[in-house]
Amino acid sequence: MPSITIEQPSEADIDAVHAMLRDTYWSPGIPRDVVARACANSMCAIARDDSGHLIGFARVVTDKATFAWLCDVVVLSGKQGRGLGRELVRTFLDHPELQGLRRWLLGTKDAHGVYAPFGFTPLEAPERFMQIKNPRPYGAPAS
Repeated sequence: MPSITIEQPSEADIDAVHAMLRDTYWSPGIPRDVVARACANSMCAIARDDSGHLIGFARVVTDKATFAWLCDVVVLSGKQGRGLGRELVRTFLDHPELQGLRRWLLGTKDAHGVYAPFGFTPLEAPERFMQIKNPRPYGAPAS
């Protein structure tokens, strides 16, 4: 059974996370230094196999008082489909420092079924939300 902890990734972990994230639809081509900076300024959950190798990752951007943005939930190819992504999410939702928040947000293109059982729903009033979006921040086209 994999172990999941909330911790800051090591340099080797950053390499593994970067390898997973740079090919995702939401961060194609993301530079390693951007991954490292994002991790340094977020809460990170790391799943490891019995040998200690990183096999899953998620992070939360939060003020630990009112708001949390769940992002970068990734599971190593070959380890997917076993509930590890759900366990990463559950680790954050159960974390003592993240209780009583007014709002949790996330964005997903194709994993609504993963998040719905936790209580995530479509935005009630999407017209209230605005964004500034750079469609090619790392040079690679987003899908």
